[in-house]
Amino acid sequence: MAFSWIVVAIGVVVSLLGWFMTPDAWGYGILGFGLAWIVLGILYLLREPARSR
Repeated sequence: MAFSWIVVAIGVVVSLLGWFMTPDAWGYGILGFGLAWIVLGILYLLREPARSR
């Protein structure tokens, strides 16, 4: 569970970096990349753990 929070935190940092660079095309790309990390981290939080047999 800590792993998903780390992924979300990295996504927030990268998104903020991209937000401050937004007039440039690279800024929009970095912002989208950071938002994707946030979404993937949240999806990883919501996933059910694998069951052992």
